[in-house]
Amino acid sequence: MSFEFAYSEFIKFHEKKLRGESLRRLKEGHGYAEKLFLEQVWWPAFGHFENLYPEYEIYDFRDGIRFIDFALLRDSHHLAIEIDGYGPHSQKMSRSQFSDQWMRQNHLIIDGWKILRFSYDDVKERPRMCEQLIQQFMGKWFSKSLKEPGQLSSEEKDILRLSLRLKQSITPKDVCTLLNIEQQKARKLLHALIEKQFLVPGGRGRQRLYCYKLSNVISTADLGM
Repeated sequence: MSFEFAYSEFIKFHEKKLRGESLRRLKEGHGYAEKLFLEQVWWPAFGHFENLYPEYEIYDFRDGIRFIDFALLRDSHHLAIEIDGYGPHSQKMSRSQFSDQWMRQNHLIIDGWKILRFSYDDVKERPRMCEQLIQQFMGKWFSKSLKEPGQLSSEEKDILRLSLRLKQSITPKDVCTLLNIEQQKARKLLHALIEKQFLVPGGRGRQRLYCYKLSNVISTADLGM
């Protein structure tokens, strides 16, 4: 699946669920910077948009409505992701608006949210650094529930052993040869390992992923191998 197709479906899905101001915000407030973050950071890191909500509506400490660029809602964890541009809007921010911005963030933290902020410049010029930070967050907060070797099938364990042995990205063809299976099943196994955060996308062709690599938050000790 290409990014453009997945992104289009992602936006359509949320447009159907939203109403009123939330829908208007998604259509008008979700712009180039937010799409660039998904394309250059989130999609290369995970290859899907599950549990991710764009222009997520929350009620602030003054009973007003605010919007988070992206909210990751998974298990009991809430992550707010903000993309901050350095332009006329930010430069013209008043002192009260500046103070309000940080007070808003403080109340999110009090309410149990975790927050990651990325500058537009980093998303555009240093996406790999942003990608690694997101992956580190995932490894820290979700590793206990996902990195259990007992949850892996024998085929998945064989794939991970191959990746450890080669110490480089592996392809669906490698998995086909290893397990003597068809490409469709190989891709299904590889995507399942991405979902469990043992693997991350290693490279992308024009239409789909063509290689996969071990997550940088996974160690041999985590795998029990």
